[in-house]
Amino acid sequence: MPKSQFIDPTQVRKSGKVEIKDIPVNQYEKTIEEEKVNFSKEQLIGIYHDMALIRQFETMLNMIKIRGEYEGIEYNHPGPAHLSIGQESAAVGMAYHLGAEDFIFGSHRSHGEILAKGMSAIAKMSDDDLSGMMSNFFGGTILEIVSKNHKGDVKSLARKFLVYGTLAEIFARETGFNKGLGGSMHAFFTPFGVYPNNAIVGGSGDIAVGAALYKKVNRKEGIVVANIGDASMACGPVWEGLAFASMDQFEQLWEGAYKGGLPIIFNIMNNQYGMGGQTCGETMGYDIAARIGAGVNRDNMHAERVDGYNPLAVIDAYKRKMELLKEKKGPVLLDVLTYRYSGHSPSDASSYRSKEEIEAWEAQDCIASYGNELVKAGIATQKDLDAIQADIVELMKYSMTLAIDEEVSPRMDLVKHPEIIGDMMFSNESLDKMEDRQVEVNHPMAENPRVQQIAKKERFAFDKNGKPYSKIKQYQLRDGLFEAIVDRFYKDPTLVAYGEENRDWGGAFAVYRGLTEALPYQRLFNSPISEASIVGTAIGYAMCGGRVIPEIMYCDFLGRCGDEVFNQLPKWQAMSGNVIKMPVVIRVSVGSKYGAQHSQDWSSLVAHIPGLKVCFPATPYDAKGLMNTALQGTDPVVFFESQRIYDIGEQFHQGGVPEEYYEIPFGEPDVKKEGSDITILSIGATVYRALEAADELEEKYGMSAEVIDARSIVPFNFEPVIASLKKTGRILLTSDANERGSFLKDMAQKITELAFDELDAPPVVVGSRNWITPAYELEEFFFPCKEWMIDAIHEKIVPLKGHMVKNNFTNAEIIRRGKLGI
Repeated sequence: MPKSQFIDPTQVRKSGKVEIKDIPVNQYEKTIEEEKVNFSKEQLIGIYHDMALIRQFETMLNMIKIRGEYEGIEYNHPGPAHLSIGQESAAVGMAYHLGAEDFIFGSHRSHGEILAKGMSAIAKMSDDDLSGMMSNFFGGTILEIVSKNHKGDVKSLARKFLVYGTLAEIFARETGFNKGLGGSMHAFFTPFGVYPNNAIVGGSGDIAVGAALYKKVNRKEGIVVANIGDASMACGPVWEGLAFASMDQFEQLWEGAYKGGLPIIFNIMNNQYGMGGQTCGETMGYDIAARIGAGVNRDNMHAERVDGYNPLAVIDAYKRKMELLKEKKGPVLLDVLTYRYSGHSPSDASSYRSKEEIEAWEAQDCIASYGNELVKAGIATQKDLDAIQADIVELMKYSMTLAIDEEVSPRMDLVKHPEIIGDMMFSNESLDKMEDRQVEVNHPMAENPRVQQIAKKERFAFDKNGKPYSKIKQYQLRDGLFEAIVDRFYKDPTLVAYGEENRDWGGAFAVYRGLTEALPYQRLFNSPISEASIVGTAIGYAMCGGRVIPEIMYCDFLGRCGDEVFNQLPKWQAMSGNVIKMPVVIRVSVGSKYGAQHSQDWSSLVAHIPGLKVCFPATPYDAKGLMNTALQGTDPVVFFESQRIYDIGEQFHQGGVPEEYYEIPFGEPDVKKEGSDITILSIGATVYRALEAADELEEKYGMSAEVIDARSIVPFNFEPVIASLKKTGRILLTSDANERGSFLKDMAQKITELAFDELDAPPVVVGSRNWITPAYELEEFFFPCKEWMIDAIHEKIVPLKGHMVKNNFTNAEIIRRGKLGI
């Protein structure tokens, strides 16, 4: 049911003041002696080991980058290496209480977090679980390498597995955790709960929120940690992630087991610098990053600054904050104070900071300080610590020797298998549901008022005499979308949908009308007006195992989520080596009537990005079939819908739109009208204007036009178009996208290559003008229409007897517009 929350003006207009709670800063003051009751000797030494492991791993990479060798082993690594030398205690403290069921996300500087989380998972997993995991991962490839001549227990073998797999990934080896496709800045290992690290600063800020949403909606164990740097607090996706994670509806509107905050900790690895910019004192104004929590929600996000140079302080903070998350009081913000001695990367000379500052931090080095405390407390001797260090050096030499061996650790052979990366771009799987369990719905589908209403509609636009039914009686394109979506909600228990105005209103264009009654809040809800977080959280939700439909209300708003759509969504499936699936269907509505910022067709921008499937149906039959296909798959799909035709009826599929489930394969264009003299290939709503042009061509000029609706543009099968050209010899391509740089140009180029011998004239593209989109009253001068198509055919393809040209498509005009950039 719709929400009912009365906003009382007599209350909200009262005078008063906002009181901010205190935010703790570096409150932990216990000694190791005092902590002996909470930790065993092995645990305290294990903390030292994990910090030393990270330090030596990063030192090895640094030596390779600046000297080309480590411990006498020569190697040239041309790739990136953003190191975290100095930050080891912050990483180990973060990971200490986390198991494999807890997920962490990181940044481009996350080698230490991978190792810390991996070692924590190894410590908590049983030998049988570890052995099974290593045996099953990529068919046991990594295990076979590290188990050769291994002497020791399963956990020591798992340590080798972790270090080697991470290093092989950094060195772009096929034996790495992601087959070498992630590399240093994107390495991760999901069996240990290490989810994608992100080369884009702040990129994990909203994706990690989606992972927490997945855990909450699907009632999974564990928490999520978003490891982000202090400089990322200037990034939009981080703020949008904070806003999404702190939505009041989790407490106010969600019910039962779903009531309560998201299980997420925003962990700011506060090393004081963002590349060469000093955050506190130069590029930021928060002074202490923890204060940001006060601006996000009434609980200050339980924000706290923690001394990240003391691993026990971070461990203590995590223990307390994880208790809050168990009580559903998230989200949490931790400002973990740390420092990196190394530059932003090995090529960075750190000229933006003084030698004295670096030496002052090195004098309080976290590993040396903690080691000294262990010795002072009688936990270990210096000899013990030296032995740990020596053992780790041997492990690094062992791992490096294996990782640089071309036979043991080869790179992908793109000579022998030239399509191997292409084969990983899409999973092309077909799954009814992402998880096999009961769906949560409010009533049987047959009892839904919208379902009952649609059942009474005419599924074909015309009666037996060819007369169109009234709009109110016709089964419309929005009905086709609804039927596919509601069907999937009753099949897939993981499916959620959200965006601006998705609930209560029924969606901005009434596609979701009826879903509010059918679904509980955790499956359909309104998001903040925050496109980056809408798509970013969908990415995190999907990569953890769920299926999701985020909605972008207007195509123009893709710019607000550009990084998520262009840089995140398309890439993680392939960069994971196909470990991760990405069942995300972004619904994007293409507008008109609303001017320059609400009426643009940006399908060409999306189609340009490898890793996305892109479709644009124009009929109710195609809309339902293509949406079914999108929701049956496990690949990211951008699903364009034109506002011009939401209310159009089915005019082509004889018998109307089937009531039963069916799929239309992506990439298969459809002939909407057969012809013999010219082919018109259309993307989106222009198919109806193309049909108008075809009618006029036949009536006035005796020319028979074949009209093909692309339906989807990535993938796309050119064979039906070539078959048409064998009949017609001529082709015009049209869509509502701006003519310059449109996907039609790419299609025209490929058609020329594939069917050059069939062409009697060059392919001609008719798109929108290269202007801002004008007001509705002037749109006829901007969007393609039948007159433009006919004029272009007359001028560029074949003269039409007696035709009077109204629009200029001459070569001279093309040159003139090119010179002006319009």
